[in-house]
Amino acid sequence: MALLFTVMLVTAAGNTAMQSVMPSIGTALEVSDVWISLAYSWSALLWVVCAPIWARRSDRRGRKAMMALGLVGFITSMALCGAVLWAGLSGWLTAFWALIAFAAARSLYGGFGSAAPPAVQAYVAARTPRAERTNALSLIASSFGLGTVIGPALAPLMVFPFLGLGLTGPFISFALMGVIVLVLLRLRLPDDQPQFAAKGVATSYSGPTDTPETAEADSEEEGEATAPDGDLTWRDARLRPWIVAQLLGGHAQAMVMGITGFLVLDRLGLRDTPTEGAGPVGLVLMSGAIATLLAQWGIIPRFKLGPRAASLSGLVIAAAGTALLGVAGNIHMIALGYALASLGFGLFRPGTTAGTSLAVTRAEQGQASGIVASLAGASYIYAPALGVYLYGHSDWLGFGLIVALCALGFAHGWATMQRDSLLTREKA
Repeated sequence: MALLFTVMLVTAAGNTAMQSVMPSIGTALEVSDVWISLAYSWSALLWVVCAPIWARRSDRRGRKAMMALGLVGFITSMALCGAVLWAGLSGWLTAFWALIAFAAARSLYGGFGSAAPPAVQAYVAARTPRAERTNALSLIASSFGLGTVIGPALAPLMVFPFLGLGLTGPFISFALMGVIVLVLLRLRLPDDQPQFAAKGVATSYSGPTDTPETAEADSEEEGEATAPDGDLTWRDARLRPWIVAQLLGGHAQAMVMGITGFLVLDRLGLRDTPTEGAGPVGLVLMSGAIATLLAQWGIIPRFKLGPRAASLSGLVIAAAGTALLGVAGNIHMIALGYALASLGFGLFRPGTTAGTSLAVTRAEQGQASGIVASLAGASYIYAPALGVYLYGHSDWLGFGLIVALCALGFAHGWATMQRDSLLTREKA
């Protein structure tokens, strides 16, 4: 679990560190905010396409192999992104070609980095009983949360003045960290045989709290579900409530994340000094990450929230935080609004992930995790750029759409999501 946690943590920290400095890099390159947001779109599209493919392959080749592939994609992408942006900031490349090269290098993360998250999720889901799966997946999700604390906190410290790295320092630093994690993963994580992973392992993960009856129920579920009838698709009726919720809430979250960095630069008057913007942007992102950890490490396990309760309450809180962010005029109010929105999404994400997992059998966990990862990528194809575009025309156009998406997701979820008492019960 420590290794799985670290894999997710490093990739999350690297990505949020990048998000901390990209608004400043875009300003330094004199590139429009919308184009900076669009530079991620091709990578996100590749993530949508590739994540289910890697998830299915993890069922045959093993989850460890897919995690390693994902880390290689992350390391290569971060190193190349840092190199091409350094060339642009140094004048070796024009801003246009630097941004094109950045988008191409970032696509390596979407194409190959997408192999790791579904493999980690499937590895965990196949080894936890149904009643504990929300907490287990919340723990893995919290590694992302912790990474999003560490990334913005370290990013300003990695803006190295030496070697001319400047704002590209975080890219190189996290690429090196990824190499270390890859070596540890290869040396320390046992090879797995996923076709038998759920058998004989779920009980040990259940621990002493499982009764013989629940252990037997797990065994029966595993025995009956070792050979799914066919590929799981987005059209599966069991998944429909969770897929719709993830699309609506995921687009809302992507828009908030896309807008926030530029909002900080605008409302604090830092457009003329972009290098100084990395610190305040990192502070705001870090406050949101801490709130996400509060949701995933504190609220969900403390109140034993099931998938439906976590998803619906998260959307309400996220809408309130977004509304506050829309009127915030100083660093404290911006941080508070972003933290509140992040708290909501921190409840929503594990809730819908667990709901998707619990809606299918153990044998379908790899495919279900691929769908979850694909949905996460789909949210970032155009939503951040659309949010920034609307924000550039009117603050309330951008923030109003985000609140509307949260409200729509809540209404649909309230009407269609299965009750937690039914969803989390053990199957006999």
